[in-house]
Amino acid sequence: MIVFVDFEASSLAKASFPVEVAWVFESGAARTSLIRPASGWDDWSADAESIHGISKSLLEAEGVPVEIIATEMVESLSGHQLYASAPSWDGKWLSVLLRTAGFPRHALRLSHSHDAFVEAARAILGHDIADAVVDGLVSTVVKIMEPAVAPHRALPDATLELERWRRIQKEAASLALE
Repeated sequence: MIVFVDFEASSLAKASFPVEVAWVFESGAARTSLIRPASGWDDWSADAESIHGISKSLLEAEGVPVEIIATEMVESLSGHQLYASAPSWDGKWLSVLLRTAGFPRHALRLSHSHDAFVEAARAILGHDIADAVVDGLVSTVVKIMEPAVAPHRALPDATLELERWRRIQKEAASLALE
């Protein structure tokens, strides 16, 4: 099953760590959690906090321990196709989370949401249709669905990727009927 994953983080610095994670299955089932910082996770950016609105005190009060959320992710997401809108960043934070919890850093792997979008369109339109048509469809849907103000929270961001994936399927089906 396809799953869209998103993280929010302490900063964009090398020492950054995940502060929130969400995943949404293609069925619509979803999970989101704040992540309590592990020992040694000290990097913090006030700019990042102002963007996602997650404070250190909120993480301490409501965050799930790293070991618990990493175990839940491995148990829930193993064997599924995982996608993220920014897999280099989200993959970095996933790796930090997994390694800190004692899992191999590649216990879960993320691919780019764009790949899921193209595959969804191709599954409906077939492989004989020009790449330019598929790419145009995907680009148009992504642009149309770009929020005026990005929420910068894990669950709305992951849900947006699912909604784009569904809309691409719908648009591809309409195009296939023409």
